[in-house]
Amino acid sequence: RGLTADLMAANNVLAHVPDIGDFVGGFRHVLKPQGVLTFEFPHLLNLIEQVQFDTIYHEHFSYLSLLAVETVLRAKGLRPFDVALLPTHGGSLRLFCCRADASHAETEALMALRAREAAAGLDRLETYGGFTARVEAVRSAFLAYLAQAKAAGRRVAAYGAAAKGNTFLNYAGVGTDDIVACFDANPHKQGRFLPGSHIPILAPDQIGVVRPDDLLILPWNLREEIMTQTARIRDWGGRFVTASPEPRIWD
Repeated sequence: RGLTADLMAANNVLAHVPDIGDFVGGFRHVLKPQGVLTFEFPHLLNLIEQVQFDTIYHEHFSYLSLLAVETVLRAKGLRPFDVALLPTHGGSLRLFCCRADASHAETEALMALRAREAAAGLDRLETYGGFTARVEAVRSAFLAYLAQAKAAGRRVAAYGAAAKGNTFLNYAGVGTDDIVACFDANPHKQGRFLPGSHIPILAPDQIGVVRPDDLLILPWNLREEIMTQTARIRDWGGRFVTASPEPRIWD
């Protein structure tokens, strides 16, 4: 009580609060007059451009752009003054903010991103209208890949029993006839089943037992790390696959 901060960091929390305005408004009361507040969140522009629809699931109340967050901030006596573009979660923003009357000058990076979002039409409703058709195209292309793999006698397994993967698989309507197993390093998930699809979850050390021909990487944002950890599938000619924004084989 009565304490104020020079620096506050709130990473990957904005999307998780049901009343974002009320949540953001509290920061002004605990930030010093020249203090700095950072918010980090996945960038809506990447979600749209890269068709990252599998990040739309139950624990997210909001999908955020600079435009949206800046509007909330200004309504609560805060403002952004700088931004950093991060690779995490398929492309995130780290927004540097302050009280509206602080002396921090806006950077060129912030102004450039504001212009980029405007050019992409994030301030126009029609920009969002074609997203459903693009999502359906991703699903159709993925189901076509599965059909081709099955016709060629290839056994497909998945890696990563995370929320985005479950969202994707359930939207695609696939099950154990299409994907024989899902590998995950979390011991609390092993021996259980993916919700909806009922695909069994196995420990990564079972990859050599299952010997899938194709390994579908569901958490695409961790693709390089997973490919390194499971590189042994190449010993029997296995391939890595990602599904969005279109099916891709990573040899």
